[in-house]
Parts: sequence; C-alpha cells; structure tokens
Amino acid sequence: MDDPASLRDLRTFRSELFGCLGLRRDAQFELVDALLASPQVGSLPHLSLLPLHRRGWGSVYAALVDGRLDAEALRAVMTRHPLADGQPIYAVDVSVWPRCDAEASPERGYSDHPSRHSAGQPIVAGWAYQWLAQLGFARDSWTAPVDVRRVRPTENANDVAIEQIRALVGGLATWGRPRCSSSMPAMTRCN
Repeated sequence: MDDPASLRDLRTFRSELFGCLGLRRDAQFELVDALLASPQVGSLPHLSLLPLHRRGWGSVYAALVDGRLDAEALRAVMTRHPLADGQPIYAVDVSVWPRCDAEASPERGYSDHPSRHSAGQPIVAGWAYQWLAQLGFARDSWTAPVDVRRVRPTENANDVAIEQIRALVGGLATWGRPRCSSSMPAMTRCN
C-alpha cells in the first residue's frame, strides 16, 4: 500500500461500507475486519480473539442479532468500487453451503457440488447462493462481487440471474458507474 491513491480508495471504500451498517455498526465493522483477517473461523467467539476485533465476545452475537445492513446501499458501494483494470465483464455463479446433516434447516434444497457427493452423485443438500461479480484480465483469481442472492429450492437459478443482471444494468448509472449500451448484451459492452 505504498500508493497514496490506493490507500485513499481503500479508506473511501471502508467509510462507505461503514455507512451501510445500522445498529451496532462499530461491532459489525470490527466483525467484518476479523472475518477478513482470520485464516479460518472455528466459532463466533474465536473471531473476538483476533486483534482486529477489539470488543468482547458478546459483541459478536449482539452485532449479528441486533445489527442491520442496508443491502441496496451495499450493492451501490460494491458497484462504485470496481476492479483496478476497470473492464465491464461480469459473471454469475452459484455456490452451495452444504447442510447435508441439517434435515430441519428451512428451505434446504439439492444442488450440484463439484467436490462433495451424496450416494455417489455430485449433489448435496444445502443452501444455494448466486454471486454476480466483475471479472478482470489480470492473471489472478480476484473478482469484485457486486451482488449475492439466495436461490431458494422453488426458484430457477437462471431467473434469479436475470433479476441480478437487470438490477446491475439499471443501477450502474444510478450508483455512479456508466450504464451499459442497450444495443449490445449487458455482459459484454458498456460505455
């Protein structure tokens, strides 16, 4: 972080992220820092032991129970801070949070999973989340998430993707980014 512009951008992003939080925003913000800095999360109280989380373990639970997040404002913040190369290329992907043994979990569905199997099939029971992220041309694995939505068992992932893309295209100008051209597919050409 020797570049003053990068440091300024990071400060701006963190300030805007903090503005998306409601009740218990200080505890929520420290929880985000702890999650990002933790190599793995064994349990919620373990997060409170990290140096970036300066509060007691009870604040972790209070932040999750009482805290609020303005999801629309967060989408706007994420869209205003694209990858450094600035290419308007986006991808949609579904990730599954496996809950194979949690038979009483609400709205648990069955989804394809590349590495976990059930009865020899690449299918797991769990919750599906669909990510919309900006991709870059750099030779690394970094992406810039813009949106994430839960895909319920009664929903079609393609329909959810269409909603996410429409919200992105409609929000780009509103959120401070150029709007995509209507003559080209939204995923390939923006002004």
